Amino acid sequence: MKRYLKNIPFALLIFVVISCSTSQEPFSFIQICDPQLGMGGYEHDVATLGQALQQVNELDVDFVIFCGDLVHHANEDSYADFKSITSGLNIPFYCVPGNHDVGMVPNDTTLAFYRSTMGEDYFSFQHKGVSFIFTNSQLWKTDIGEESQRHDLWFNQTLTNKDSAERTIVIGHLPPEKRERLLETFSKNNVGAYLSGHKHEVIINNFKGIQLVTGESTSKNFDKRPMGFRKWEVSADTLFHSFVALEAQQVADTTFQAMN
Repeated sequence: MKRYLKNIPFALLIFVVISCSTSQEPFSFIQICDPQLGMGGYEHDVATLGQALQQVNELDVDFVIFCGDLVHHANEDSYADFKSITSGLNIPFYCVPGNHDVGMVPNDTTLAFYRSTMGEDYFSFQHKGVSFIFTNSQLWKTDIGEESQRHDLWFNQTLTNKDSAERTIVIGHLPPEKRERLLETFSKNNVGAYLSGHKHEVIINNFKGIQLVTGESTSKNFDKRPMGFRKWEVSADTLFHSFVALEAQQVADTTFQAMN
């Protein structure tokens, strides 16, 4: 091995080391919480979601994540409107269900309707070296038997079967309040952030280096924050998010950064 390394030009060795240390290709994505068409007034929410997506189209990002409560009343018409608005996006988008989408306590009927109308309620994918896991957090909040068991089995297998060094971002609707066992599982499996909605207010915490971020909504905020969304920047050693208000395409002064 030493003889082989001696035959490799020094410059090439430097290139190999640098390439390995910067294998994470930087990218960015958008977190939108609770568009919830009908929460703040139906026409209002349609307009504000449309405005948000218009602004997103002008940003250099790879995709959009919706953290649940896509609509206020889950029916064919409201989901049709949500699909119509999101069809204007120039990039892919991915959704998790919230309590207004499948019920605070889901059942076979609400889950079947969401799945037939909007697609999978939990899934995962990899993007530029980062694993994204999308959960149905309503199945964590209430144990409804086989559905919750299947979700838990899938989540644990998905989280633990990946490369242990691969950074992971988990997405749900409900913030992980008092779910210490779940957070410990995150901590042991290189989860860098958990993104959620539901609260209609900004809640940003940190658990053993894991960013727990509940963002502003585009429908109605209870903490008098302006409506808007979060832009996330991902690089080899950082997860960085900042607020973008709907009223202006301007990133707020307050930003948050964590090293991983």
